[in-house]
Amino acid sequence: MRTFLKILLTAVAVVVLANILPGVTVSGYLSAIIVAVVIAFLNMFVRPLLVFFTLPATLVTFGLFLFVINAIIILLADKLVDGFAVSGFFAALFFSILLSIFRSFLFSLLDDKK
Repeated sequence: MRTFLKILLTAVAVVVLANILPGVTVSGYLSAIIVAVVIAFLNMFVRPLLVFFTLPATLVTFGLFLFVINAIIILLADKLVDGFAVSGFFAALFFSILLSIFRSFLFSLLDDKK
């Protein structure tokens, strides 16, 4: 149930950011949900491989190269989902940064206080 809520919250963040940012478009709510699922799968399977293979660059840049990896994930989602479009690398970079901020805020609302 929590995973489903996280996917829906990510889809809401994708729709909000697509309406705010120039260069990022999403055709509808169903496309946003598909984008959220694709980003989740890419983060599970592709991101660890990219982090592993770019570990020297990540260490040299003190972790800042992880922003580039996040932008690559967004560009891959752009290629895989028809109703989602990102105009370029810097739009994907800015979108990924803001998406991370929105997701961390929205996911903090789900956390149970112990």
